[in-house]
Amino acid sequence: MTTILIDGFTLSAEQVIAIARDPGMKVGLAPSSRDALQQSRDYIESTWMHDEAPMMYSFNTGVGLLKDTRIKVEHIGLFQTQMIKAHAAGLGEPFSEEVSRATMLLRANAFASNYSAPRVEVVERLLAFLNAGIHPVMPQKGSVGASGDLAPLSYLAAAIAGFEEAEVMYQGRRMPAPQAIAEAQIGPVTFELKAKDASALINGCTVSLAVAVLAAHDARNLLADACLSLGLTLEALRADMSAFDERIHRARPHAGQIKAAAIVRQLLAGSTRTTHDARAVQFPEESRRTDIPYTPRIQDVYSLRCAPQVYGPVFDALDYIDNIVDKEINSATDNPLIFGKDGGGFEIISGGNFHGQYLAQAMDLLAMAIADLGSMCERRIARLIDPTLSWGLPRNLMSGIRGVNTGYPVVQCSMSALVMENRTLCMPGSVDSIPAKGNSEDHVSNSTWCARKAATVVANTQYIVGVEMLLAAQGLTMTESLLPGFVLGKGTQAAYDEVRRQIPACLDGDRWFHADIVTAHSFVTSGSVRAAVERTIGAFA
Repeated sequence: MTTILIDGFTLSAEQVIAIARDPGMKVGLAPSSRDALQQSRDYIESTWMHDEAPMMYSFNTGVGLLKDTRIKVEHIGLFQTQMIKAHAAGLGEPFSEEVSRATMLLRANAFASNYSAPRVEVVERLLAFLNAGIHPVMPQKGSVGASGDLAPLSYLAAAIAGFEEAEVMYQGRRMPAPQAIAEAQIGPVTFELKAKDASALINGCTVSLAVAVLAAHDARNLLADACLSLGLTLEALRADMSAFDERIHRARPHAGQIKAAAIVRQLLAGSTRTTHDARAVQFPEESRRTDIPYTPRIQDVYSLRCAPQVYGPVFDALDYIDNIVDKEINSATDNPLIFGKDGGGFEIISGGNFHGQYLAQAMDLLAMAIADLGSMCERRIARLIDPTLSWGLPRNLMSGIRGVNTGYPVVQCSMSALVMENRTLCMPGSVDSIPAKGNSEDHVSNSTWCARKAATVVANTQYIVGVEMLLAAQGLTMTESLLPGFVLGKGTQAAYDEVRRQIPACLDGDRWFHADIVTAHSFVTSGSVRAAVERTIGAFA
């Protein structure tokens, strides 16, 4: 198995995702980083480990409002332990194991750049935990995203140090950190922390970043799947494709809008269900409610016609967010930082790289962009079950005895519940600053909450997009006999076939719809429908 080497400068988001979600992957420290870390540490030990050394924040001083209080060398070891205990004030349910893995990786990578000055042994201990599959239990609540994610990272630091109070997940079991360390045989159960080690471990918005990397990645896949669910609904509703004409989008040349329209054209290439001839066929449900003869549709409703103009900003927002995330992955975000001096030696400089405003604003944007995407998808779901809006699809997409069976309206209702939850979660957290720690932190980013709520919006919208695929496929199956000879596009046909491979059409009355929703959700989380389409037409998003 290949071992990924980290150096603090070249780690990619794709590698973070792979390592976070595959406990079998191994990570090592690049030799160049090990040498650099050792060099700076040797300087620290030989030059500053005495009580006449310059006062350097959190190295030989207290933290926060105690920044002017010198810590004597004889107390520095105790200071590391006490700092972790004092900051372990988190609340709530723990982060997932994949967030824990990503956090350890990202913290180690930040150290590998040699701007933070912990000992090499600290980095190796982090990687030993990661490679052994020992995942610190970190409460989700308590960080304000300034001075970093102090509260959750303190639980990580406590686990690394082997505190009896610290808990970890190991081989599917929750247990005290010392027990896992002993079972995994990765070194001494108790790990001594020395000057700067604890403050380096707990400083920096690394938990916010771990959640953000995962959420941004999942949002990118979700957007591709939302293009598929849109395509299937366009086919089910026999939409007018003129709204996706390239000329329209070149006239308003936003990159994301142009891209979204091009994807739809690619997915529906060859479709005859989205033609005037197909729309001229009146379905029984449509004929029953009106005697007005068919007239051509001039244009479709916004949830169909304006999809490129809504999906486009999401594509563009994700490009911006990925740029932020990529830079944060290879950033040093604790305080103070150490830098080499011309002519030899090092100096320590205090600054504010721990402040999480970049991540906070990016995650607020992610929440808003994905929430609106989900809102548009849900409106198409609502349209699919209403024959007055779907141009004659069976009411509720219901099968079996009419009245005895209900069809899908409550499935749609559940999706509307998720949309409303998403809208509430779009309240920006990045503007909600409350001074903390005796006003020593008089402006905070709230980045952890911003990332957490964005991740929830993405997770909710995965259900909405999966259910749109499910209901659009149901509509296609139920009207297949009414449109003999009409075909789907090459991409949408591949998507439809994969949906039908996993979920048979509901043609004999209501069934346990919960199971269908779970499978529809897996369309997005597993990427199975997306992969089937890519096997047919190649990459499309």
